[in-house]
Amino acid sequence: MSSPDPQVRAARNPTAHPSPDHRPSTTALRAGETTALRGPVVAVTGAAGGVGALLTERLAASEEIKQVIAIDERRGECAAASWHILDVRDPAIADKLRGADVVVHLALDLDLETDAAARTAYNVRGTQTVLTAAAAAGVHRVVLCTSAMVYGALPDNELPLSEDAELRATAEATGVGDLLEIERLARRAPRAHPGLNVTVVRPAVLVGGTDTALTRYFESPRLLVVAGSRPAWQFCHVEDLCGALEYAVLEKVDGELAVGCDGWLEQEEVEELSGIRRMELPSAVALGAAARLHRIGLTPSPAGDLAYTMYPWVVSGSRLHDAGWRPQWTNEEVLAELLEEVSGRHTVAGRRLGRKDATAAGAAGATVALLGAAAVVRRARKARRRV
Repeated sequence: MSSPDPQVRAARNPTAHPSPDHRPSTTALRAGETTALRGPVVAVTGAAGGVGALLTERLAASEEIKQVIAIDERRGECAAASWHILDVRDPAIADKLRGADVVVHLALDLDLETDAAARTAYNVRGTQTVLTAAAAAGVHRVVLCTSAMVYGALPDNELPLSEDAELRATAEATGVGDLLEIERLARRAPRAHPGLNVTVVRPAVLVGGTDTALTRYFESPRLLVVAGSRPAWQFCHVEDLCGALEYAVLEKVDGELAVGCDGWLEQEEVEELSGIRRMELPSAVALGAAARLHRIGLTPSPAGDLAYTMYPWVVSGSRLHDAGWRPQWTNEEVLAELLEEVSGRHTVAGRRLGRKDATAAGAAGATVALLGAAAVVRRARKARRRV
């Protein structure tokens, strides 16, 4: 996943020393040891940072997990895991997965600044290699993580969408084409590799040290609202995502899983909670300007990203709920966390500015950036002609 800070909200769990009268019995200890011995061996790719690091720590601390195999291109901080340093596209990963019962594949690059072709080559080839290697190594379950963005943000979407809803997204938003291809690989894998079970987890807007087009939306001096649109905001904290992934690892639930906070926030609620005023623009102006700015390389986000701020893509998460999972965070709490994380950052039209640039842009910077797009394009064309 896109690289969240591995230190996000590290929870304290002080351990009290039991009195002699409250020591666990030998029978209880043996039962606990038996549970641990019978638990799965879990391999996590992308284990050194972001969601992968959080999940690795969580699984390594669980009494229901026998062993954690951590795989990444650098060594992470979890001392309790067994580390293997390699690129997930390396076929040698099959040897590292031998003995694993479950693989959680989190080695994805969704960075806004990464070259799109290089990002796709890494994400798709990496997933293909992991699925093939898992089958060759005798792994019986692979857990993949995409995004609820694969459902698409469309004006006629139901509120909320069920897990079985059609995937109607297009490849026009950052990384969504890669995620749709990963979904296709997930559907095909059990046919190509009989006996391999594949679970796909699709989080809503992910928050907790993440940097995406949707988190940058809240770094702007004004919240861009496209006239006539109907936004609905649903968040997912990385801690809740890790909880959902753990459920999948322990086979408490399988299939296609959507995960997020319960319910959603209307745009007016987001504005009230954030204290950031809106800037409303006609659809043709907003989408046209965003497309031109991206085309000439001034912003990292294509125009397709705007759809996810215009129309609802809220998910129900019913399968996880039926299995007993519940989010620990509310949409209001996650929004507050996000606003705290982005405090001091300044983004105009998806492009993050330095402090000096942000001061110059001022509160009207986003409006100027969008409405002045045509002038920017003309200047860029003239500059190219002079070269």
